[in-house]
Amino acid sequence: MNTFISVFTFFYSLYGIGHLYAFLKVKYTFHPGMAESVLLGLFLLFMMFSPSLVRICSLRMSEGKSRTIAYISYAWMALLLFFFTSGLPIDLYNIGIHITGNIINSSFDNLAVPVLHAFYIPLLLAVPLSVYSFYEAGNLKTRKITIKTSKLPENTGRLTIAHISDLHLGIMVRDVIVNKISRELKKADPDLIVSTGDLIEEEVHHVAHLSEPLRQLEARLGKYAVTGNHDYFTNISQSIQFMKDSGFTPLRGEGVTIQNIINIAGMDDPISMNGRISGDRPSERDILSGLPSNLFTILLKHRPDIDKNSLGLFDLQLSGHTHGGQLLQLRFILKLLVNHKSGYQELSNGSALYVSRGAGTACSPIRFLTPPEITIIEIEREQ
Repeated sequence: MNTFISVFTFFYSLYGIGHLYAFLKVKYTFHPGMAESVLLGLFLLFMMFSPSLVRICSLRMSEGKSRTIAYISYAWMALLLFFFTSGLPIDLYNIGIHITGNIINSSFDNLAVPVLHAFYIPLLLAVPLSVYSFYEAGNLKTRKITIKTSKLPENTGRLTIAHISDLHLGIMVRDVIVNKISRELKKADPDLIVSTGDLIEEEVHHVAHLSEPLRQLEARLGKYAVTGNHDYFTNISQSIQFMKDSGFTPLRGEGVTIQNIINIAGMDDPISMNGRISGDRPSERDILSGLPSNLFTILLKHRPDIDKNSLGLFDLQLSGHTHGGQLLQLRFILKLLVNHKSGYQELSNGSALYVSRGAGTACSPIRFLTPPEITIIEIEREQ
């Protein structure tokens, strides 16, 4: 619960700054009176907390009404985000011009962007960028990588692994993206399908039927999944049941050897240790050490955190969680907070990491220059 409160506080702190910026921008540009300012403030306050309203409505209202409210809330979120990130550079430029003029006791007002232009330029940019961000969120890409290893049995040939992460099925991410994933995976005909967490969003209502198309996806070596942080923001038992209904075998701090061909191990998301599950479990190193070392070993972890004690005990760690930043604006923040960006990265002692951008979206169904993905991994025997 402490982790959820931290995420909630962090989100609304940033979102509140965006709404305060919008309020001050309107005040500075149009100079509304007291009554108009109060109405503007109340509107912005309501819209700031509308994502929480979406959550409440999804639990108590019909699917159609809930989605309508969600679209309004998230369309506003996208518009505000692009308005803020487009307008702030202009405002900083104007402030710099003003300060420079004061320092050298000279006026550079002719170089400043006019007040009305400073408002309407970011607004006009925000509209098409918001529309595009909704489009990109549904523009699923299939990334393919090939890994050569000497740890495949001689008669195995090539193994094809399909990696899904961060689908976040809920009010907004629904049948369309699931059907796209189904089509791509059927074309790839994978031997193994894995999911690295956050199959569903916090809203667990209205998604039960979406397990059926996922369940119909077949793989001869099976389907395995691990939990993500969003699985614990809601009812973890419902999240686990959805995994099982979708045909996945949950791996919660355990490893298996599949047909003496490949090892696969999975770890619960660290949030599960926050008072929810006993810590008396085998360590990641112990789990991996118990698997045959002569076989290729895949480690499933929702977050791209590397346990240095495990390096050399796994060949490939598959993770998600970061969404590649989901938005270009957040990608720079992500680089400061996370050591491992999306994509493939070699580690020490023969281990490697692949971080997926995820197939869905968290909270608002928007992406900007970070398209969603599923990953097809070809593992070939190295002579």
